[in-house]
Amino acid sequence: MSAMSTGGAAGGRADAKRTVLVTAHTGREAAVRSARLVMERLIGEGINVRVLDEEAEELGCAHVEVVPEHGAALEEAELIIVLGGDGTLLRAAELARQAAVPLLGVNLGHVGFLAEAEVEDLASVVDLVVEGRYEVEERMTIEVVVRLNGSVLARTWALNEASVEKKDRMLEVVAEIDGRPLSRWGCDGVICATPTGSTAYAFSAGGPVVWPEVEALLLVPNSAHALFARPMVVSPKSTLALEILPETSAGVLWCDGRRRFDIPPGARVEVRRGEVPVRLARLLGVETTGAPFTDRLVAKFGLPVQGWRGRVRSG
Repeated sequence: MSAMSTGGAAGGRADAKRTVLVTAHTGREAAVRSARLVMERLIGEGINVRVLDEEAEELGCAHVEVVPEHGAALEEAELIIVLGGDGTLLRAAELARQAAVPLLGVNLGHVGFLAEAEVEDLASVVDLVVEGRYEVEERMTIEVVVRLNGSVLARTWALNEASVEKKDRMLEVVAEIDGRPLSRWGCDGVICATPTGSTAYAFSAGGPVVWPEVEALLLVPNSAHALFARPMVVSPKSTLALEILPETSAGVLWCDGRRRFDIPPGARVEVRRGEVPVRLARLLGVETTGAPFTDRLVAKFGLPVQGWRGRVRSG
């Protein structure tokens, strides 16, 4: 189950000056405008605002602290406010994970499942941050190791998914769960996902939607030519492994669609639950935020619910 803790002014350090890092998709004019509004309001409330040096020129707000992406960017920071789509938030997660700083996403993309609020709620979002009215939810991650003949070729992690995909021709893999072979697939790829990632790439490949509170690993074959190629929900204590058959085509590993690794024939990709979660801020007090996951599904996917009456109350 996702761990929850209460947010608040500087995480309870009422005597300390609060610091918030603001990051945005600077390639979108709407994101830049929104970021400037957020920064100006936070500064007006006496909150120290940081921006990454690579975004400082585009964001262009006075009286902000410009910091490098690596180093002291998150030192003593209370929160990261991210303006953009899920890709922008996944980029910010790379910064936030090791520092255990929560992310608050404002969606300017299409679906934006990781975001907490939509851009039209921006004024209310800033008000709630200023008031410290948010909770922090921990989301499960996965750790990924690529091995070849006992040597480690790559070691990485993901919040949404690790996807082993074909490079030139069909991928030939054997899937393994907890040290035992499960099935051999000729396929476009295989996705190992978290519950958070169940609504991302795994969903488009036919995987199930898993509520974030459920602790599990997902194994989703993508366009597999096999009788048994159903998506599977596996224990969070399990280790998943995918072995690319020797003398077949090479593959590619993508983690969250951001980190890419070439995988030679004969390599083995191991996936297990990560030790370090990603923390997401959940606002308290806005109608369109802090909503049950069912409501988020309905809103994000435009699901038809006309005719629903709910439980009929007696008397």
